[in-house]
Amino acid sequence: MSLPRRAMEQMGFSVCCLMCDAPDVAGSIRCKECIKGHTRARDRLTSGKARTKAQRLARELVTMLADPFSHTDDDSHGKWMQTYSEMIREHQHDPKKVGESRLRSQRLSRKTSLIREVGNKNKWVENPPDDSQMEEMREILRDGDSKPPMTWDDLISEIEEILDD
Repeated sequence: MSLPRRAMEQMGFSVCCLMCDAPDVAGSIRCKECIKGHTRARDRLTSGKARTKAQRLARELVTMLADPFSHTDDDSHGKWMQTYSEMIREHQHDPKKVGESRLRSQRLSRKTSLIREVGNKNKWVENPPDDSQMEEMREILRDGDSKPPMTWDDLISEIEEILDD
């Protein structure tokens, strides 16, 4: 097993180095050829519009390899993504922080979601607003208009009237 090279890590292909059977010698001809080949293939796959099913599948697989932690639940490739995730996690394992690593989530590379962060700060997550608060919000959203919004039936009948004219 070779340690991941920086170029491969930056492309999201560190798992390829971890699967490699070449001697772990940085800057070797085999490493340079492999990096060059992966760079060329990734550029070809990700540039332009995917026109065929094969191109779409290839892009999907490149995306999965770049972040296997997020694709462990995939029906077709989840087993392999789990294997790759474990290999990367093992490589990133620091024996000095054994207890701490158990506390962290398995998804080490999970990206944060702004929407989730804002949603979790909602003061009504635990206790929904009462009727008076709901009515106050409705008035604010309607610019002070106390008239309730139109129902679908009202809207359809208004459109029919316009079309009849």
